[in-house]
Amino acid sequence: MQYKSTRGDVVDCSFSDSVLWGSTDKHGLFIPNNFPNYSKKDLEEMRSMNYQELALRIMSDFIGDIPRGDLEKLIRKSYTREIFGTDAITPITKISKEKYLLELFHGPTLAFKDLALQFLGNTFDYILEEMDSTTNILTATSGDTGSAAIEATRRRKRLRAFVLTPEGRMSPFQTAQMYSVLDPGVFNIAVNGTFDDCQAMVKEAGEDKEFRDKYHLGYMNSINWTRVLAQIVYYAKGVFEIQRRENLPVDAFVDAATPTGNFGDVLAGYYAKKIGIPIGQLDLATNENNVLDIFFKDGIYRIRKKEDVIVTDSPSMDITSASNFERYIYDIAHEDPKVINDLWKQVKEEMFFDISNTPYFENVKNSGIVSGSTIKRERYDAIKKIYNETGIIIDPHTANGAVVAEQYKREGVPMMCLATASPIKFEDSIKEALGQDIVLERPEQFRGIEDRPKRYVRMERGDVDSLKKFVAEHSISL
Repeated sequence: MQYKSTRGDVVDCSFSDSVLWGSTDKHGLFIPNNFPNYSKKDLEEMRSMNYQELALRIMSDFIGDIPRGDLEKLIRKSYTREIFGTDAITPITKISKEKYLLELFHGPTLAFKDLALQFLGNTFDYILEEMDSTTNILTATSGDTGSAAIEATRRRKRLRAFVLTPEGRMSPFQTAQMYSVLDPGVFNIAVNGTFDDCQAMVKEAGEDKEFRDKYHLGYMNSINWTRVLAQIVYYAKGVFEIQRRENLPVDAFVDAATPTGNFGDVLAGYYAKKIGIPIGQLDLATNENNVLDIFFKDGIYRIRKKEDVIVTDSPSMDITSASNFERYIYDIAHEDPKVINDLWKQVKEEMFFDISNTPYFENVKNSGIVSGSTIKRERYDAIKKIYNETGIIIDPHTANGAVVAEQYKREGVPMMCLATASPIKFEDSIKEALGQDIVLERPEQFRGIEDRPKRYVRMERGDVDSLKKFVAEHSISL
């Protein structure tokens, strides 16, 4: 399998190069030259597989330059009971008639990002060993990617991590998860701004090709194709498990409700559907920062200014510039790089584009994605309702999806709600939602994490010169 760029500037790139580069010199995102199309027979075989076997089956169709035996070792190293606390890796829990939670938060940092980043960290390590090289990971986070990236890179001799965070815009637990990591190869950078500001600084630093090549910059944000590929697997695993529980045939549809800010998790579901995994409808859920919801309803994509980004109880979704959105638009625009270059030029200059009166918006309407947004009261009502009926506590991000799932629930079609983070990470919100001083039992390694010593540096938003100087001073080389 070879890869190409959404901007048309790269063709026939290897999987390994897509991992190391993350994006192209012209800011294009890598996508496969083609996608597999699984038959009913393929699905029958896949449904009986465990998580590791299914990951190998799907990923091997997208990875052509890592020998299958080595790929299997990487997958088995990434997805173990020791790391995820369960052989299922992503267990399913039924919460009502035809409605299930796909639990994606059993990894080392208690969020769905671990499922992709454990594999990506091991893949980086493998490729760099083969090349006898190093990489400086530069990444932005709205809350969960940062801690998962740190966990995936710490203690690796060929990787160093620089993580930009929006200061004061994450939960205390999320903040402590990152800032309390004192490993010499991990550098937390608190930016006086939003996630969008952090992401813009990462992108601008990467636009300097000389700097990027000299310091071997790599990326663990979902602009890296491997992130999306790894997430396709758990959609397939969840669909197959729900089919079994509902005694449905292998081609019966299961709908999915996905909370999102950066669009990566929804995109993985979209691609899973594209390759033949029987996902019926994708319910995209946003919070008050509803840029994506507006687009799917009206065809207008408009990025917000810093002062217009709302601080919510679901901070990982407080994003208005969705990094992965470009891959989706490329697909609905018939893979035309000129369309992408024109639209993102407009985004850069005017912070919006409008395709409502183009044929492409018809493709959006027919793409299987519906959308909704929620407010705090709706999320807290959902948390309380599910707890009262089942004893299960969901976090505010998952609650976004649960609310939108109710809006679009189809009779006779099972619904899979993606539970993207552990409620432990948002204890104050859970107490407020349930109206009681409930105690959430933390794993041993997270007890008292907010009180541990912290190490980080501060930077002003937009100060890319300071960021590049800091990376240069602390970069890794052999």
